[in-house]
Amino acid sequence: MKIIDLIEKKKKGKTHTKEEINYLVNSFVDGVVVDSQMSAWLMAVTFNGLTELETAYLTEALAYSGKVIDFEELKDSIVDKHSTGGVGDKVTITLIPLLAAAGIPIAKISDRGIGHAAGTVDKLESIPGFNSVLSIDSIISIVKEHNAVIASQDENLAPADKKLQALRNLTTTTDNISLIASSILSKKIASGASNIVLDVKYGSGAFMKTPEEAVSLSKMMVNIGKILNKKILAIVTSMDEPLGRAVGNSIEVIESMEFLKGNIKSGDLAELTFSIAKIILMNLGLYDDKKEAEVFLSSLIDSGKAIDKCKELISVQGGNPDVVDNYDKFELPEFKIECESKKSGYVQKINAFNIAKASKILGASRENSNDKIDCSVGIFLNKKSGEYVNKGEILYTIYSNDEDKTRVAQKVCDEAFLINDNKPIHNNLIYKIIKTEDEEEDV
Repeated sequence: MKIIDLIEKKKKGKTHTKEEINYLVNSFVDGVVVDSQMSAWLMAVTFNGLTELETAYLTEALAYSGKVIDFEELKDSIVDKHSTGGVGDKVTITLIPLLAAAGIPIAKISDRGIGHAAGTVDKLESIPGFNSVLSIDSIISIVKEHNAVIASQDENLAPADKKLQALRNLTTTTDNISLIASSILSKKIASGASNIVLDVKYGSGAFMKTPEEAVSLSKMMVNIGKILNKKILAIVTSMDEPLGRAVGNSIEVIESMEFLKGNIKSGDLAELTFSIAKIILMNLGLYDDKKEAEVFLSSLIDSGKAIDKCKELISVQGGNPDVVDNYDKFELPEFKIECESKKSGYVQKINAFNIAKASKILGASRENSNDKIDCSVGIFLNKKSGEYVNKGEILYTIYSNDEDKTRVAQKVCDEAFLINDNKPIHNNLIYKIIKTEDEEEDV
């Protein structure tokens, strides 16, 4: 078998066998297939695609290119939740302590963010001392003892995916649906989860721009799960606007803690966290009624169990749990700039991509994996869609360490807000729930 023949085969739009996919992935990890050759294959895939079965073969090959976590007696109950990424998307940070407090073991293996938004690991590492770089043995031990862990991708977990992802970022081959699906699912399978919940975003602040694209990706991943004997549930959600009010790193962690303390009971962050948590509880067969599930989840917050689990999670991963009660323990920015609205009216829309762009200008995210990010900077949305703002009232606040960057970011943020006299209609954040190729649920 020769790599040049496989490139030629996909260039002509032909279908690979499982053996060919395995050879391709294993040879890439071993260095037999060099970057230039894999880049050519990736470009051929981008133009000609992979079948669903080819995508399943690729997913499996990537997943088993390194070690796979075995949670032993917990393996059938382990949950992993993944989001395809968005602006201000901190639901992992709100959801995992909540589910862990509910007695659900959840192992979250996260990436660092590249592009317009930081990743969950980046955000949590704004907590002094927090360590996401854990060995496989540590991940297993922490889940067994504390019900939850949030770790970065170990170099031994799906190493082929990590190497392939870096190459895709350099060769603009990130937008193929099969390559997206195989990358996401290979990490989930390698992380040992039996129950995988996917939050698939669409909109201006997401990779998939339309709900139809997000549904297509969701169905593909659910079908691949069926082929590979994994329980996968996909929830298609809107990312046309930033989620919550905070966009950045430490600022998002603080907002997450405020939710877990019970200080944020309404709004899109609370709505989506509770919605996904309810779906998971019902999907696991723990509740049959959505209202009863929500009452239970609310009780975990009101009793303090959720925020206590958050402190426990921080502590067991080396972080300073005092940040939960004293936000001054975070690294603080030099400047706080309160930006006033130039007109009165209802906020109709806040363009998520613009806010992400402004946050990136401030230094809150990175262009490539070697870039450092500034965990202290960010943007707080004092007004959200549907809320009325008077001219001269604070519309948003910028946290920055550079005056020049602040001026540029402010211009971009100003362009993100649409304000007029009409109060907008509230739309559901969840578009559809995909259980199988033929079973989808409108919300």
